[in-house]
Amino acid sequence: MSRSPDSGWRAVPRTVWVLGFVSLLMDTSSEMIHALLPVFLVSTLGASPTLVGWIEGVAEGTASVTRVFSGAISDRLGRRKLLVALGYGLGAATKPVFALAVTPFQVFAARIVDRTGKGIRGAPRDALVADATPASLRGAAYGLRQALDTVGAFTGPLLAIALLAALGGDLRAVFAVAILPATIAVLLVVLGVEEPRQATKALAEPMRLGARSLRSLGTPFWAVAAIGVVFTLARFSEAFLVLRAQEVGIPLVFVPVVMIAMNLVYAAASTPAGELSDRVDRRLVLAGGLASLIAADLVLASSGSVAGVLGGAGLWGLHLGLSQGLLAAMVADSAPSTLRGTAFGFFHLASGLATILASVLAGVLWEGFGSAATFLVGALFAGLALTGLLVHVWRDA
Repeated sequence: MSRSPDSGWRAVPRTVWVLGFVSLLMDTSSEMIHALLPVFLVSTLGASPTLVGWIEGVAEGTASVTRVFSGAISDRLGRRKLLVALGYGLGAATKPVFALAVTPFQVFAARIVDRTGKGIRGAPRDALVADATPASLRGAAYGLRQALDTVGAFTGPLLAIALLAALGGDLRAVFAVAILPATIAVLLVVLGVEEPRQATKALAEPMRLGARSLRSLGTPFWAVAAIGVVFTLARFSEAFLVLRAQEVGIPLVFVPVVMIAMNLVYAAASTPAGELSDRVDRRLVLAGGLASLIAADLVLASSGSVAGVLGGAGLWGLHLGLSQGLLAAMVADSAPSTLRGTAFGFFHLASGLATILASVLAGVLWEGFGSAATFLVGALFAGLALTGLLVHVWRDA
């Protein structure tokens, strides 16, 4: 059956497109650094895999905690763009630190500030997408924004590879070039993003983050948050994909290829998955994402070849494409419109705490029992999550 040109991604509002290109530019900058950062930490600065796990887990957890406050503030002010611009600005400001760092703890500090910026912008940006988009297009809108974000996530490693080859393997020089797209992203937020009129109206009640606020979010929202936590426990930081690539013998200059493989699939899957979730039960699409994660973990645990690691990374990207935009759309569907920023904030807080646990556990398993144990335990968590999700769907049928 043919669809109208005004349906699906074609009908997504301009504000969402602009936010998508902002994400593309910032992710290009970030992934130029992050695709090489685990190797930089371990081989240049002398960090252990456990320390890498702590840095990644705590940094991402910091972002999630910050989102609670920024989301609630954006609900109270009714002005989300200011916080979005501030968050992207902080992210851009940290980029020079990676090029200059001489200890793992300087990288850790930069990651904390960078992820704080991500936390400040994340919930208001996600709420702004919902403010600007009709309910019937939310899956497509979040899928499109995520797809553009992910284009940046594989453009960054591609640029990193080209620059490493051109600059004789100079990691710090690559990190320095990453400053440029981050700066352009901030300018695009300031000059190109427009808030819907209804989003600029301040709420009548003062901001609250206590028990009453939690109850106001409602049971449907907390059910979605629980699903998000389980997903996060089953998926640790992608930094371990990079370490696995190095472990199987991929040369340093080509290590970012593993992130390119993951993000190519991620970008390709995100918009179709979002559009599909506008027409069927979103949880069924999420189930496909968990099945893909199980397959990715098993391939990464069992294969010691370059082709196996790239295939596992591609399956990991399929999991992300089938889950991340959908979870955001489910939060927007389930939260009260006046508390969208708060809802996204609490959702990311819960997921962030799970990220700390998952990434630290992954690092400990890697160092104590080897890489295969890390991915096998990930497959176990993903299998438990898939079972629970299918039971939840069956009970509602």
